Amino acid sequence: MKIDFAKLQDQYQLYKTEIDEAIQAVLNKSNYIMGEEITQLEESLQEFTKAKFAISCSSGTDALLLAMMALDIKPGDEIITTPFTFIATAETIAFLGATSVFVDIDEKTYNLDASLIEEKITSKTKAIIPVSIYGQPADMQKIQDIANKHNLKVIIDGAQSFGSTFNGTTDSAWGDISTTSFFPAKPLGCFGDGGAVFTDNEELAEKMKSLRVHGQSKRYHHKYIGMGGRLDTIQAAILNVKLKYYEKDLALRQEVASKYTKSLAGKDLVLPYVDEKATSAWAQYSVRVKNRDSVQEKLKEAGIPTAVHYPKPLHLQECFEYLGYKKGDFPISEIVSEEIMSLPMNPYLTDEEIEYISENI
Repeated sequence: MKIDFAKLQDQYQLYKTEIDEAIQAVLNKSNYIMGEEITQLEESLQEFTKAKFAISCSSGTDALLLAMMALDIKPGDEIITTPFTFIATAETIAFLGATSVFVDIDEKTYNLDASLIEEKITSKTKAIIPVSIYGQPADMQKIQDIANKHNLKVIIDGAQSFGSTFNGTTDSAWGDISTTSFFPAKPLGCFGDGGAVFTDNEELAEKMKSLRVHGQSKRYHHKYIGMGGRLDTIQAAILNVKLKYYEKDLALRQEVASKYTKSLAGKDLVLPYVDEKATSAWAQYSVRVKNRDSVQEKLKEAGIPTAVHYPKPLHLQECFEYLGYKKGDFPISEIVSEEIMSLPMNPYLTDEEIEYISENI
């Protein structure tokens, strides 16, 4: 048997007729930039997330940049975040000349350990960026309470978690600004790059709308130094179709995760843990194994792809040497990075495929 990790083609075939029609409608109008499909998508995203404002943009990375620019993050500011994440989280902080201050992760959820945040706060701290790793939000209530106590901003890196919840509220509706990614392999993915920012603050929303079009207030009149950060209309049209079925896809992801957990019980693995206050969008189903390299090789021989998200924490990356961290500074992140392994995860894995993967493990 040969397993497809993400089954992107399966999803396209499922909604092919509607997606093709939506793309053709854009082609017929030739309205490729900021077409009416953008407005439709943003209104639907607001309805889905219950955030007051949703602003689409060109990628999850640009979503983080827009959020920080809107909050006036400047050189010398410190932002507390996790070293166990994709580089974009800290990369965008560095782009703006700010400094990443890393805090280790919780050993069960792999998210930012809220109990370690306050000791890292200084007079330079401006914001906290928790990452909803693998699809599950961090402890947003504790993080928000800390932020309120110290007058800090909260930006959620929800690139992997669109549709997840904490305390019954979507993680897009927590924090000052929440972000997500529509990269093709994300739980809600388009056919290229795409992202969105969410906020309940009208002033921030208007600023981010301007920033994504080079800081324009009207054509050729620029209020801010901005960026070219728009989502293109074809991607919005695709997302308009897929969003209609997204709750169904989330339910299927939950079913797949539950079947994995049942079939892998009792094996020499650390299985994913979801906080009782949270739900996960299950961007990944990631397990921990001591002998990861040999397990990956055996699974590959059996036609089962795996991935490692993430094999090297950010504090040990060459590009962040200037921050002065060293091996041993964040032991949980380091241990998890050496053991973590993601199994094929998508809404369309069959019972037979899940059983085959579990047996081979």
